[in-house]
Amino acid sequence: MTLHLAVALDGAGWHPAAWRAEGARPDRLFTPGYWAELAAEAERGLLDFVTFEDALGLQSSRPNEPDERLDRVRGRLDAVLIASRVAPLTSRIGLVPSTSTTHTEPFHVAIGIASLDHISRGRAGWRPQISARPDHAAHFGRRVFPPVDFAKPRDPALAAHVADLFAEAADVVEVARRLWDSWEDDAEIRDVATGRFIDRDKLHYIDFTGRWFSVKGPSITPRSPQGQPLVTSLAHDTLPYEFAAKTSDVVYVTPRDREDAAAIVERVRAAEAAVGRTEPPLRIFADLVVFLDDRDAAGRKARLDDLDGAEFGSDAHIFTGTPAGLAGLLLDWREAGLAGFRLRPGVLPHDLTAITRGLVPELQAAGAFRTAYNTGDLRGRLGLARPASRYAA
Repeated sequence: MTLHLAVALDGAGWHPAAWRAEGARPDRLFTPGYWAELAAEAERGLLDFVTFEDALGLQSSRPNEPDERLDRVRGRLDAVLIASRVAPLTSRIGLVPSTSTTHTEPFHVAIGIASLDHISRGRAGWRPQISARPDHAAHFGRRVFPPVDFAKPRDPALAAHVADLFAEAADVVEVARRLWDSWEDDAEIRDVATGRFIDRDKLHYIDFTGRWFSVKGPSITPRSPQGQPLVTSLAHDTLPYEFAAKTSDVVYVTPRDREDAAAIVERVRAAEAAVGRTEPPLRIFADLVVFLDDRDAAGRKARLDDLDGAEFGSDAHIFTGTPAGLAGLLLDWREAGLAGFRLRPGVLPHDLTAITRGLVPELQAAGAFRTAYNTGDLRGRLGLARPASRYAA
């Protein structure tokens, strides 16, 4: 079985001191060329897709508020706009930006991702994510979030707050999917002789009414090449597992070892049953932060830790070692029921290049990874059919 591989791109890399590493390019972080080169390298390595991280506030080492650190990367470009800029410069790699579901209108998100699917000719995806922080809400002035302590995960106020945000996010995804279906595939006629550009009977009101908003529709963007772009989500526990089961095609999880991976796969499948999922099963990808080097990956990470003043930690497993060692780990963990992996390079471009030019050949030699792209669209690459519009007669 072919393994699926994705890469999560964020700033100078996932280590907070990555911008100070040898070979890093901090002077180019906010240039389109930087992101284009990373995406091109990922495509050169035949990866399934890249994801672009985003948030509605400056990066912070604190979970619930800004910090005062000036020795880490602060600031970012908009993920959807990065993907749109990269799309014409690539031809096969999938492009999956993140957006907030909490402070962004679902209509705007839906047409943005659909437009990306048109621009990329069927390679767009989307990662919806909640924005729970009060300082993020303060940017918009429409909502006031409670000052909850994210260091106390069992706090009832926090649990209620997060549950509401996930319920709202599920509605956002539902609205987006309905809007993507609101134009039938053949709604565009473009008949010059009769003067009819569209068949009005094949554009549909979605008439969504929920707790947080109501959306009439139809979309202003015609149905895109994939019909519905790929929806992905990151999940660590039961509530986000159920959110993924309700809304997504791919879920990223964070196991610590193979045994943990098997347990998480069981929990994801249980979440699918709990919400009554009838779509194809979720494609489950495990997230890992990787520091790859044929000589001294652990020493390279340790030097970055020294620069940052603390040992780097992550919600995901941190691998330090050789590409061959990582290949062995991925092939072992795959047996737990994982469809693939989303790798977070510790330092860019070093660890991305180590993935594409070191890890990929190791997996190819084991017969576990493609030697060429076999389909142009992202859904098809993951074995997902193009869905028909729910409104088509």
